[in-house]
Amino acid sequence: MTEATIALLVVLFALLFSSAPIAVALGLTTFVYFFYFTTIPLTQVPETLFNALNTFPLMAIPFFVLAATLMSRGGISERLTKVGIAAVGGFRGGLAMTAVLSCVFFAAISGSSPATVVAVGTLLIPAMIRNGYDRQFSTGLIATSGSLGILIPPSIPLIVYGIATEQSIGDLFIAGIVPGLFAGALLLVMVVVVSRRRGYGSGENAFVLRRQEKVRAFRDAALSLLLPLFVLGGIYGGFFTPTEAAAMAVFYALIISLFVYREITVKDLGSILLASARTSAMVMFIIANGILFSFVLTSERIPNDITEALVSLDLAPWSFLAMVTVILLIAGCFMETSSAILILAPILFPIAMELGIDPIHLGIIMVMNLEIGMITPPLGLNLFVASGLSGMSVLRVAKASIPSAVVLLGALLVVTYVPWFTQVLLE
Repeated sequence: MTEATIALLVVLFALLFSSAPIAVALGLTTFVYFFYFTTIPLTQVPETLFNALNTFPLMAIPFFVLAATLMSRGGISERLTKVGIAAVGGFRGGLAMTAVLSCVFFAAISGSSPATVVAVGTLLIPAMIRNGYDRQFSTGLIATSGSLGILIPPSIPLIVYGIATEQSIGDLFIAGIVPGLFAGALLLVMVVVVSRRRGYGSGENAFVLRRQEKVRAFRDAALSLLLPLFVLGGIYGGFFTPTEAAAMAVFYALIISLFVYREITVKDLGSILLASARTSAMVMFIIANGILFSFVLTSERIPNDITEALVSLDLAPWSFLAMVTVILLIAGCFMETSSAILILAPILFPIAMELGIDPIHLGIIMVMNLEIGMITPPLGLNLFVASGLSGMSVLRVAKASIPSAVVLLGALLVVTYVPWFTQVLLE
């Protein structure tokens, strides 16, 4: 390990433990490397940052963020929730099942985990509490189900992984469908079991819709339900790229929200654009610094050295995947999803290639691991969002999320060791 490598690690971890934002930590570490250990002029840093962001696939991220904001404010999430109530509201635990289904639907059109928690939780956490569900169970379920937003395509982390490893984003989207639905199905099973044991759902008579109301709910949400088919069908049908699909999602959501549902007006577009711009700027700043840091890692041959060291251990593929799971679960506790992918993917990717592990399968495993990181303290973003919606402390939300997090961990282990889940739609 060279002097520069040691200095990089010391500076990076010192900044992280000082509670510096992850993007700042990555950027300052890179700055130290350029200033002290290379002859490259510092003027190349902003140029490298610009080049890191100047890629066509990355344009999908601000578009999907804008689409998610439009859908949240434009009445689409509310209509999807009503469809869930119409479909399963009459069953015991129907509202909790509606929460999971709504998160799956919204995840399929937003690509954002926190946006999914806000859109669904704003409506359903108060409704579940009013109808006899425990506040902790309600909040923990929404926080966990919302994390499906980073797995079910379109997914921003899958876009980041595709860029970091030069893999097909379209293939990653396809590979994420079955694992995402599988995780959602396991959460539904958990909801049924818990609701029967605790007697949840007995006070939901008000949510048992008559047949005409169910028909009206599906009719009103028809255009909302078509949105994921429009976006994903266009990608898989070869009509447009994932980036173009993101732009089409914005156009579709804008037309529906503005002219069909009329939940927003032209005057609201300014605040919507500002909110999405803030979120996009934060994400893109993290990505830019992450890519810059990846350049430094490559310059120091750190991924190559780690690859050679691990390959020399003669690890079996199953033991390597177990190691990946442990590393990513720990990383997810302390790092934002995109940052973790940008730092760890260049290290893990070449090792996986040496062991014959499919790169698309590795991408889904990474995202599923970091999906659990969204609900693990201290950095679990979904915990903070759900805490703000329910009024519970972050630690209480984390505790409430443990049962559903265990379910997601079970789904992760199955998908990790049964590649069929990620390959079935690609064959």
